[in-house]
This record gives sequence, structure tokens and C-alpha cells, in this order.
Amino acid sequence: MAKPFKILILNKISAKGLARLPGHYEVGEAMAEPDAILVRSASLHDMDIPASVEAIGRAGAGVNNIPVAKLSARGVPVFNAPGANANAVKELVIAGMLIGARNLAPALEFVQQLTGTDEELHKKTEAGKKQFVGRELPGRTLGVIGLGAIGSLVADAAIRLGMQVIGYDPGITVEAAWRLPREVRKADSLEQLIRESEFITLHVPLVEGTRHLINMQRVALMQGGVVLLNFAREGVVDNEAVLTGLREGRIHAYVCDFPANALKGHRNVVCLPHLGASTEEAEENCAVMVAEQVSDYLDNGNIVNSVNFPDVVMARESPYRLGIANANVPNMVGQISTALAEAGLNIHNMVNKSKGEMAYTLVDVDSPVAPELIERLKGIEGVLRVRYLPLAA
Repeated sequence: MAKPFKILILNKISAKGLARLPGHYEVGEAMAEPDAILVRSASLHDMDIPASVEAIGRAGAGVNNIPVAKLSARGVPVFNAPGANANAVKELVIAGMLIGARNLAPALEFVQQLTGTDEELHKKTEAGKKQFVGRELPGRTLGVIGLGAIGSLVADAAIRLGMQVIGYDPGITVEAAWRLPREVRKADSLEQLIRESEFITLHVPLVEGTRHLINMQRVALMQGGVVLLNFAREGVVDNEAVLTGLREGRIHAYVCDFPANALKGHRNVVCLPHLGASTEEAEENCAVMVAEQVSDYLDNGNIVNSVNFPDVVMARESPYRLGIANANVPNMVGQISTALAEAGLNIHNMVNKSKGEMAYTLVDVDSPVAPELIERLKGIEGVLRVRYLPLAA
């Protein structure tokens, strides 16, 4: 019988996602010694993550709420769901562009403050609407910073709306480049994109190199009246720089998904309550993706979409499998192979890949693995975690 893995649920995870977990799994919101944790926005930084945890699944893209480095040191992969919420964010970005271009936020506030009879409201509306004259999107230039799953969808949607699109992403992957519409013009630098864009949208993770990517110096490069959109992460934009840009007229409107006291109440700022991935479809897609990834890792040792380990997938050709997480150091495969050979085990198939400082090895052998060998493998310097994954009889 298959091992009854225990899954701890933090936050509400879509039932459609949980339904993808195998029937022999035990799922709950409170349990001792779970084998894996599924989470959305809850912070794990101050949580005492049990030693029993083999994997973390984030039902979303960003992992700022997870202590990835600490888990890497324990050999625990952190899975996410890149692209599962891309359409939801894309639609909100397009809405944000229209909100900013057509001055919808101040126009709505204007209407809410009107008083009098319907006839009086009509007269006041006609007299006041000129202050909300906007601009249309066709022919305007959109600068897309970050051309991953979301950025490429935004670029495609903007092109279909008749916009010119310029993109910047020095770390673009081959897969992402294939997805990108051919009409997107490549910017040679972030500064070039900022100088040439009338709308700017950000789609980058929050890391040390992207913190305050939009700062005072870059706001100073903007042509007058830019609509700036941030549905990525709060820290990639310096709010003080935005306020300066608004005062100077370089920024016409700022639409973001991250409320801040400094921005509240400003006529041309719209702060949404982190709605980017808040659709039924996105929540279901994220939950389904991460549930399937975590269960495949627990049952078969396969890794797909881990932020701290490489993708390693190997078809089962033997009932006896080892999954070994280790530091990316020389001669690791050699030491593993030697230990298996000296234990009298024949390697049926093996895959080893690395990602930065981390590496991962899947090994199928032709006969059962003794506990003594597992302990020996754990004792190899640089090995972080060894999992024995025999198929149920």
C-alpha cells in the first residue's frame, strides 16, 4: 500500500487543487509532522517548520513569504505555480491601463461627491467632465519590464489593442522568448525603455537587484504623463519617487496592487488590495499545478517548477528509487555511484542536474536499498537529504 503522506494546509486552497492529491494522502489544517505544506500568502518565516517536511508548495508565483534559503539548506524543494495566474494578472493590468488613461478613479470620486436633484447632477456632470478627458490606447507605446509568462501575455494583449510595445528583460529564457509576440521591440537598456514609453508595466520578482527598480533617477527619465503600473511586487517601485514624478507631471497616474499610506488619497493614484491573482480561475489553476507537483515529488521524487532546485524528471523503470538533494559540489555523482556499487546495487537509470548552489539526483536501481546504504549516502559531505521511494507492492 502507498505511503499515506500528510499535507498541512495553510490558507484556503482551492478544492479542485486538493482533489488532485492522491486518495491515500491525509490533508488537514492542523497536523503534527506533516510531509508537505501547501500555502498561499501565509508567512512561513517565523514558523517552526517541522523536520518531517519534505516539500513546500506555494499556490502562486512569488515565494517572498517562504524562507527558501533555510529550506534549501535542509534539502527541501519549494514549488510554485509560475504562469498559472498569468491571465488573471494580465487582465488586471489592462484594466489598470484603462483606469489610468481614462482618469476613471478621479472621475468616479467626482461623481460620488455630487449632490442635488438628477437635473442638477446632470448639469454639474456636463460642466465638470472636461477635467477628466483621457487618451486612447491605439498608437501609444507600452514598455514591458519583465517578459515572462505575465509580461508576454500583457505585451500580446497590448498589441491586439493597437499599441506599440517595447520590452526589456536581460534574463529572458529561451522558452519565454518563443512565447513573445514578434512585434515586441527589444530595448537595449531599462533607461531606453523608460524614455520611450507612455505606459510602463512591471513584471519582475522582488530580489536585491530589482528593489526600487523605479527610483528617482529613472522617474527623471520619463516623458511627461506616463501611466505607471505595478502588479509585480511592492518593493520594485520607490513610492517617494512616484510621488515626485506625479508632482512634476512626469507620471500622470500610478496604478498598483499594493496599498501604502504615502499613496492613499492621491488624486492620480489607484491602490488595489492585491487583486492580481484573485480570480476563481487563477486560484484553481495555481492549486492544481502545485498539488500535482508536490504529490509527484513525494511519490516519485520528480521535481518540476521548484524555485531552489533544478527540474529533474525521470520515468519509472524500476520499483526502487532514490532521490538525493545535495550541494552542487564536484564528484558528488561519483561518490553516490561508488556507494551504490559497493553495496552491490546495479544502477538502472540516473539523472543529475544542478541549479546554482543546489543539485539533485534521481537514481533507479534494480534491487531493494538497505537502510545501511541510505545512512551511508546521508553521510557523504554535501548531501542534504536522501529519500527512498520504492513502489508499493
